[in-house]
Amino acid sequence: MDASEGLADLLLALKERSGLSYSELARRTYTSSSTLHRYCLGKGVPGDYQSVAKIAQECGASDDELHELLLRWRRATGPATERPAEPEPAAEISAVPPDAPVRRRSRLPVAVALAAVLALLAATSSAPRSAPGDPASVQVPTGHPWVNDPSPVPTEFFGVTMNSTSGTMPAFRVGSVRFWDSRTRWANLQPHRDAYDWATLDRLVEGARRAGLPSMFTLGGTPEWAAPNAPKGVYRDSSRSGPPDDLADWDRFVRTLTERYQGRIEAYELWVSATDPKLYAGSVETLVEMTRRAAEIIRSEDGEATVVCPSMGELWQPQGRELLRRFAELGGYDHCDVAGVKLHQRDAADPPETLVGLLADIDDVLHAAGVHPRLWNTGTTYDIQFQGPLDPRRAADHAMRFYLAGLYGREFGLARMYFYNWGSGRLPLVLQAEGSQPTGAALAVAELQRWLADSRSRACGQGSRIGLPENVWQCEFVRDDGKPLTVRWTSGGTARTPAGPGAESTTGVDGQTTPLAPGATVTVTETPTLITYA
Repeated sequence: MDASEGLADLLLALKERSGLSYSELARRTYTSSSTLHRYCLGKGVPGDYQSVAKIAQECGASDDELHELLLRWRRATGPATERPAEPEPAAEISAVPPDAPVRRRSRLPVAVALAAVLALLAATSSAPRSAPGDPASVQVPTGHPWVNDPSPVPTEFFGVTMNSTSGTMPAFRVGSVRFWDSRTRWANLQPHRDAYDWATLDRLVEGARRAGLPSMFTLGGTPEWAAPNAPKGVYRDSSRSGPPDDLADWDRFVRTLTERYQGRIEAYELWVSATDPKLYAGSVETLVEMTRRAAEIIRSEDGEATVVCPSMGELWQPQGRELLRRFAELGGYDHCDVAGVKLHQRDAADPPETLVGLLADIDDVLHAAGVHPRLWNTGTTYDIQFQGPLDPRRAADHAMRFYLAGLYGREFGLARMYFYNWGSGRLPLVLQAEGSQPTGAALAVAELQRWLADSRSRACGQGSRIGLPENVWQCEFVRDDGKPLTVRWTSGGTARTPAGPGAESTTGVDGQTTPLAPGATVTVTETPTLITYA
């Protein structure tokens, strides 16, 4: 049997088993029906294994089948002197049972099937180089590849937290805003039991309305009068970190708030960083009860509002994950539309891709508790401002990859990312200090949003599992006009990668587009690059 025919037999068997037409499989793999037909008839051989693996994975190939495909592709493309002397296996995989299950999505490792890819690509790739102690040397978790039916990338995904009281909105492209550290704590809004001060929140809500940005209000900071003996909070407004002594005071505030802003505030986050005793010093049981009561009131006053459960932070630490687990087991997530979590690197200088490993840990905790809520990332750690600043280049790279790591995390139910924050200039990574122009990091975030406007996310993957060097990450998208897009970057260092079949051009963070010749390679760095396909 000719080596190309052996490869074709297996591809055809997988295609027939999947039930996909040539046109549908071509659409999913960004190639043409005629090209796929040639591959399946043995009249052509893909020039790179990544194309073979993509076709097979769309057809639901198992790990063993992917491994066999790799062997057959190497036989079909390698010199005759390098081909194995042994005959083809007697058990042809073209005899795949027609009723064998087809796996459309898989988080199972396919490293066995793709382990040899790095050797094939060694001549065109370079491993990340970093000195000891450099952020690029931080261990980055392996990203589980995933493929879904294309789903929209909503503009609201690209959120920021407002650290401002003026009502001024960002001067660069964002999709949603969150109000916290903007003097809108409960203690600010209700300084006395029978007195309210809505001036600051009114300005912020009106500013967001004028800018067309959906807003989220975050509750926290109990007034002193409502819990005089509770621990003092960390702010200068005499707020307390404990819950109110009488939950009727909580009910009254939540009802007054939602009555006033009905239809003008999109979402309510029911407490901030509930795992941090500096911000919440009550019991988990009380937090669940406050959540239940607030959710019931919000839905009665504004049925369109999204209820976000109290955000859970300190999730790099066992005690933070334990409180998350306890809240879930007590039924806290039964009352909400979304779970709030604090996703951030251990240190601001660490690669943003470390968020993927943290998301996997969070998913394990929620899975063990039997709940799978949608997730919104609503912030960072309290001590973020004490971490060292990033240089402008790294800041721009990390800002883009913060949101890309969030898009990678859609497999875990992550639906929105709020960057902390907009307005302050005292952070390791500044997007825009109020009164100043947007930084290069802010402009990079805006460019990423332009790349993905009117697109749907289709797949994300990393390293040898998708036929690329280990330090390479990528996410794939399809524009509404049908044009495929890929955003590719490294978690550290550089790598030379095949652009892939049909690649037309690359676009850099500066907006400059460079045409690609057929069979071109793309040098990938820590700055994300857009690849556009025919």
